[in-house]
Amino acid sequence: MAITVLAVGKLKEKYLTEGCRDYLKRLSRFARIELVELPDRPAPQRYSAAQVKQVVEQEGRDILARIEARDEVVALAIEGKTMDSVTFSRMLETRMVEGASRMVFVIGGSNGLSGEVLARANLRVSFSPMTFSHGIFRIVLLEQLYRAFKIMNHETYHK
Repeated sequence: MAITVLAVGKLKEKYLTEGCRDYLKRLSRFARIELVELPDRPAPQRYSAAQVKQVVEQEGRDILARIEARDEVVALAIEGKTMDSVTFSRMLETRMVEGASRMVFVIGGSNGLSGEVLARANLRVSFSPMTFSHGIFRIVLLEQLYRAFKIMNHETYHK
């Protein structure tokens, strides 16, 4: 199975890029994994609701352009379904067994995901009702993917 993480914005901090690199390396023994950074669309310092909507919609178009018709899409959204690590692992394993050739996990920009991206998603998942920086959240997602594969393979990392 191939996994793609589509994330709006680029990481600038060295510790975040190193953390992502570490988990991508760990994950490589379980799946083909790719992290794709999409441009963070600029918005004025003080912007109206209409301007925010325009930015979110443009980011949504950028995201949808990278998703193929057969992809299994997981939108990471605060209003999504919460699950523990074992349930997350089972969800991933079920998708693999059912023949998903590529799963795409989508991390939106600072203003969230467009309605079109949310509508395209096969599943919406929330890791927490809290707000995380996008860089920290990328590491959290990669760590949970790594944990999920360790659980699937009955390896000790999980505990």
